Amino acid sequence: MKRIPSRFRRLDAALADLPVEEPMLLTELDGFLTGLVVCPEAVPADEWMTIVWGADVDGVPPFDDPLDVQWFTKAVAARRYEVSRDLARGRLQPIFDIAERDGEVLWEYWVDGFAEAIALRPTAWDALATDPDWAASWHHLGTLIAIAHEESGLDSIAINAMQDRVADDLPDIVQRLYAARARIVGSLPAVTPASALKVGRNDPCPCGSAKKHKHCCG
Repeated sequence: MKRIPSRFRRLDAALADLPVEEPMLLTELDGFLTGLVVCPEAVPADEWMTIVWGADVDGVPPFDDPLDVQWFTKAVAARRYEVSRDLARGRLQPIFDIAERDGEVLWEYWVDGFAEAIALRPTAWDALATDPDWAASWHHLGTLIAIAHEESGLDSIAINAMQDRVADDLPDIVQRLYAARARIVGSLPAVTPASALKVGRNDPCPCGSAKKHKHCCG
């Protein structure tokens, strides 16, 4: 991975330390959060955070210290807010892994994360497929997902050509989906900056445990 800010390195390390069989990579988390922001239907945090924790932990935050849960939750929320802000400004900046040996962009992990977000609301994504502004980008993204999963029917020449452009194409594809979503279904509830989160003691805990805040991280 290329040099990234220390807060991202800390989040990457925390993801790697989760006690699950296959924890998310930072780039995968970034794709997942981007998919949530673009999704035509809002997905509650207590649902999608269980994907971040990993199914192996049954949705319960896998930290012994409530302060660690708070930090992790806020770090994830902060990145989701940044993605939402960048999309609104038309300047999405995905976090891609870069191969140290040859500098190749390992975009497949980011796309895997985006695909996980799609899987939470597949019907909502497919429902917009008849809109021309949505359909072209949706088809392009679907092709990239198929390539990442080694399920594409394209020949190797076509796949290589798409892979050569993917680092530049992906942000544009996602930006066009975001713009089409806003036009078709309207704006979803704004993503709140992590620093502005105010949680009452009887509110659901933002960590996604489904417990009241006072009985979890509060």
